[in-house]
Amino acid sequence: MLQDAGVKFSGSASTILTKSGRAILDAMLAGGADPAILANLALGRMRSKIPQLQDAPQGTFRVSHHDVFVKQMLAHIDFLDGQTEQIDAEIEQRVMEHEPVLERVQTTPGVGRKIAVSLVAEICGHMSVFPSAAHLASWAGICPGNNASGGKARSGRTRHGSVALRTVLTEAAQSAARTKGAYLTAHFHSVRSRRGTFEAIGATRHDILVAYWHIIHDDVDYIDLGADWAVRRQGPEQQRARLVHQIEKLGREVTLTIPAE
Repeated sequence: MLQDAGVKFSGSASTILTKSGRAILDAMLAGGADPAILANLALGRMRSKIPQLQDAPQGTFRVSHHDVFVKQMLAHIDFLDGQTEQIDAEIEQRVMEHEPVLERVQTTPGVGRKIAVSLVAEICGHMSVFPSAAHLASWAGICPGNNASGGKARSGRTRHGSVALRTVLTEAAQSAARTKGAYLTAHFHSVRSRRGTFEAIGATRHDILVAYWHIIHDDVDYIDLGADWAVRRQGPEQQRARLVHQIEKLGREVTLTIPAE
């Protein structure tokens, strides 16, 4: 409607439904037409865009015509916001008994309050039905399928799981990828450099789901391995331990000695 009236707010604001945008709209609906006065209603970071905002209301916004439609749209948006607030309040009442679990889940990078609530709602607050993290990942469809023939592994599709669960895990993975100094961030960038963004999001979703299982099953907070975990994992001590383990699996005993310098 604003575009039709020649009011070009989209060039200076990503969305008009903010406190700044609503203040400007309310002033326009009240008959305000001075671009300088309207632009000066901007708040916070929007004030840095006052010069662009002064050019935005240069169209033909007519209170007698556009007023009716804009007021109806804003009233509908306010109604939906009110309904959303009521639902959020109802959800908060129903998850009160899971508060300790929610607090622990939120220690995971990328997992905020709403995502934690969604995870508990979609999975559950206990792991009695999932013997291991692998079972949970398989049930959720957040792990690749097995596709091998003639001893050669091929790409396997994931099974269909909960769309809502996949959505919140994707949101959490994207948020975790922007966290500084975390294992999930380092793992995301490592996978993305080799296999692309889509695969990196999938790997991070799996990491978060595995962490969720351990948090709930072991009743512990998230323990970050650190951004340098991959480097430490390939250190001399880790390599020696891995080789010793491989030899012991063959039925042999290994004794390591440190040569004299």
